Amino acid sequence: MKKKIIENIKTLFYALVIAVFIRSLFIQPFYIPSSSMEPTLLIGDRIFVSKMTYGYSKHSFPFSPPIFSNRVFANKPNYGDLVVFKTPVDNRTDYIKRLIGLPGDSIQFVEGEIFLNDKKIERVKVDKKYEIRCGIFSPEVSAFREKLPNGVEYIAVYNKDGTMKNTDKYIVPENHYFLLGDNRDCSKDSRFLSSVGYVSNENLVGNAKMIFFSNDTISGSVFKFWNWKNSLRLERFFNILKWQKL
Repeated sequence: MKKKIIENIKTLFYALVIAVFIRSLFIQPFYIPSSSMEPTLLIGDRIFVSKMTYGYSKHSFPFSPPIFSNRVFANKPNYGDLVVFKTPVDNRTDYIKRLIGLPGDSIQFVEGEIFLNDKKIERVKVDKKYEIRCGIFSPEVSAFREKLPNGVEYIAVYNKDGTMKNTDKYIVPENHYFLLGDNRDCSKDSRFLSSVGYVSNENLVGNAKMIFFSNDTISGSVFKFWNWKNSLRLERFFNILKWQKL
């Protein structure tokens, strides 16, 4: 009996080591708790994030152990990437935003439009109606298809009465990035220098690749299986998060 218990403990230990290894080096699941990336990512989405895409830093591992500085096997992110990162304020909280600015870039909002290196980002208004959340509110929004310099296109939404229609010019420091939420007026992101600001290369965790599960938390908890027909968003299961180049 004692021998069997010891073997079971060993099995659980090995399984835990393998799980940590996979989570740290290859792929990690994340839950979307806020509406800052709507309509791309919805509250209740669960996503897989590749840990290999940008290489590894201390933040690739549980509890961010200071085993080395900066990144190893590093690959640079690019415009339009959906990036998971540790917020610079506490180096602990995970955020996901879209990469808009690379090191050395300038970014500025003028009358609600983004200027990247003094050139206006291409955007076309979309006729489709989006039901967007912002906390407990559902504001009226306008949707635009925006196009970044490398051809990446995505949908971003703006409140009718935007909160940051005009800003100062942001200059991205060396080895840092500028990231925005697609739900532009309901996102704490690099525009807010005291709470997020520019994100260090070391703080990058990974690149979002796939929505593997999605549950509408307003319609019901995922644990209420009898209500799954109303709450599960089956059309979002195993959706690849790839940018569009049209």
